Amino acid sequence: MLVGIVAITALLSLGRQLGGYLPDFAAWVTGFGWEGVLIFMAGYIVATVAFVPGSVLTLAAGAIFGLGSGLLYVWIAASMGATASFLLSRYIARQIIEDRIHENVRFAAIDRAIGREGLKIVVLLRLNPILPFNLLNYALGLTSVSFSDYVLASLGMLPGTFLYIYYGKVAGDVAMLAGGASMRGPGYYAILGLGLVATIVLTTLVTRTARKALQEATGD
Repeated sequence: MLVGIVAITALLSLGRQLGGYLPDFAAWVTGFGWEGVLIFMAGYIVATVAFVPGSVLTLAAGAIFGLGSGLLYVWIAASMGATASFLLSRYIARQIIEDRIHENVRFAAIDRAIGREGLKIVVLLRLNPILPFNLLNYALGLTSVSFSDYVLASLGMLPGTFLYIYYGKVAGDVAMLAGGASMRGPGYYAILGLGLVATIVLTTLVTRTARKALQEATGD
């Protein structure tokens, strides 16, 4: 709960700082219609492959597109970027990735566990990654997990993605309010805040459960 309070405080501060910029940026992206959505998603895919953290783009998606559309766009883009990274690792850049993680004890345990329960382990890694997301995408290309199981396990990214989208939605609404562009009443912000707290709690529970299951499966 303390983490949630800190996160909300940080979001409010971020929202105030973005107050003068976010409305213009949102207008620029949405002004392209579907082309703007495709541009945003293409940028997200490239960022994922290039080891650029996607948290800022995910927050921006929540602020610009809202909860439902933002979650859909980011999840599709993140899944496509993760798939591209996986294929690059498995068929093109294998030696480079092996050199980077060959001494990682956790990855060795993951590799052994995937040999027994591929889909289950990758889903758990998506729910609670013990390696950074971008590195994990490449690392999994070295394992025996099948391509179909890897793609299907992308569903495990949804809880964490939704949390960041919600963060972005809150920051975006605060930014709009600071910029004088919001006509929402206090009840709306109260519900939004309560929803954020509930999302943080549920995501934390899911993550802890996944971590425990992953530790049992890998012996780490």
